[in-house]
Amino acid sequence: MLKQYETVIILNPVLSQDQVTETVEKFKKILTDTGSVIVFENNWGLRKLAYPIQKKNTGFYYLIEFKSDGANIGKLELEYKRDERLMRFLTVSLDKHAVIYNEKKRKNAALKKKEESESVSQN
Repeated sequence: MLKQYETVIILNPVLSQDQVTETVEKFKKILTDTGSVIVFENNWGLRKLAYPIQKKNTGFYYLIEFKSDGANIGKLELEYKRDERLMRFLTVSLDKHAVIYNEKKRKNAALKKKEESESVSQN
């Protein structure tokens, strides 16, 4: 049975947007090649770090939520460790409550976006 996970990666801030996209695509391909299903992804963009990492104060944050077999997580994290473009990563298993919370959060964000676009089109 596939469990749901989410992983957040922090990429080096000196990378170009193309390099960030290429790196994210590489990890998404690793996931899909191992039979994982990507449920949601979100580019959080360049953010300030809570503390310096590798003498850097900012990093590109990217979240990927996916369903996968637990055996694939070790392979994914090994690839994270091998890529010098990543400064940090964290992969967590989501329980049923977290999955429901994330779905509700996405639905509310979509409704809010729809309402904003409707109010803009009316003006």
